[in-house]
Amino acid sequence: MDVERLLLFMRAVLLNTGTELLAGDVHDTHLAFIAREIFSVGLRIEERRTVGDGPVISKTLRELFPRAEIIFVTGGLGPTSDDITRDVVAALLGLKLQENAELLASLKARLKARRIKWVSSIARQALVPEGVQILPNENGSASGLYLKADINPKIRSPYIFLLPGPPRELQPMFRDSVMSILRSIVKGPPKFERRFYKIAYMGESLIEEAIGKKILAIPGVELGYCARPGEVDVRIIGDRAALDQADRVVRSQLGDSIFTIGDETLEEVLVKLLTAKKQTLAIAESCTGGLLANRITNVAGASAVLLAGYICYANEAKIDMLGVDPKLIKEQGAVSEQVARAMAEGARKRAGSTYAFATTGVAGPSGGSREKPVGTVYVALASEREIKVKKLFFPSDRETFKQLVAQAAFEMLRRKLIS
Repeated sequence: MDVERLLLFMRAVLLNTGTELLAGDVHDTHLAFIAREIFSVGLRIEERRTVGDGPVISKTLRELFPRAEIIFVTGGLGPTSDDITRDVVAALLGLKLQENAELLASLKARLKARRIKWVSSIARQALVPEGVQILPNENGSASGLYLKADINPKIRSPYIFLLPGPPRELQPMFRDSVMSILRSIVKGPPKFERRFYKIAYMGESLIEEAIGKKILAIPGVELGYCARPGEVDVRIIGDRAALDQADRVVRSQLGDSIFTIGDETLEEVLVKLLTAKKQTLAIAESCTGGLLANRITNVAGASAVLLAGYICYANEAKIDMLGVDPKLIKEQGAVSEQVARAMAEGARKRAGSTYAFATTGVAGPSGGSREKPVGTVYVALASEREIKVKKLFFPSDRETFKQLVAQAAFEMLRRKLIS
């Protein structure tokens, strides 16, 4: 291969195999994981293909060989009849499949230890193309395979990594084995860097208006956005000098709206802030049905800050669990500023926490009114000194509605903690 061309730019392609992916039975997570991992060595996925099991794998690889220096292939390394990736690649490269004695012994020992009956078809996983490097799989039976570029001198081919399909097997293998090989292939430091900025509860168009033209005016900077319910990721890519200039623009225009420049979630930031301040939290939820507490407890160390969570979906629960006045609910309605306020204060006092959230709203698709249409929600944040309540409107499906409410609540507290 042209070494000078490789050093300048290596094109990496991801090929996912498996009819289950195309049928929608399995959700693909490989692209996001692999793209993040290889960026650290200066590589980017230029193209991703997904194909079913069968001859289409060979056809697709033939198309990709001239267009890529590195190809990652996922799936099809198991023991069943539809697992044909190793066979297809060996035939395509003119390599004989050979039984690897160590691999066969390892397979037998693995199954014996797990008291799984040996079936003759399992031995297929010990067949490997001649000249390959075996990538150990500590979390499954299908070993990965690495084929160096032009492994058969008679056939021009890129660097090829054959990887198992299950993420719990692929991801450790990729970190432990593939990355070290990639570092030996890609010489020198990465020629570009990437920086992230996460912003909660601010529209993508507003962010674009604030920073878009200014950043795109900086030569050599690539700007991108990724929006999800209640959150936008801003991504800039380029060389360090250009990114330093772009960073100053982002920070000057967005300021405290940036809740992290790392890979943290908003709830992780909250737990970190509360822990640093030695402050605590209680949560009273009606329309969000426990989502806020679920997200907080997904964070390691949440036990240091979350004291209690109350799911008060019915009016009786609001009265019994939080001491909300029945007259208040009757006069103002469960979805009201007054009830949200009472829920937050009731949760804070009963748990003895520094802060308390409360959410009450109309998630829909039914139950709305002219005064309180579907999507109406009140979010309250109580502390010892004050109770703040926001009336918000998120007309969307129930799941998106709940995510948007959670983001709004978390951002209320984050702003309070950094003020």
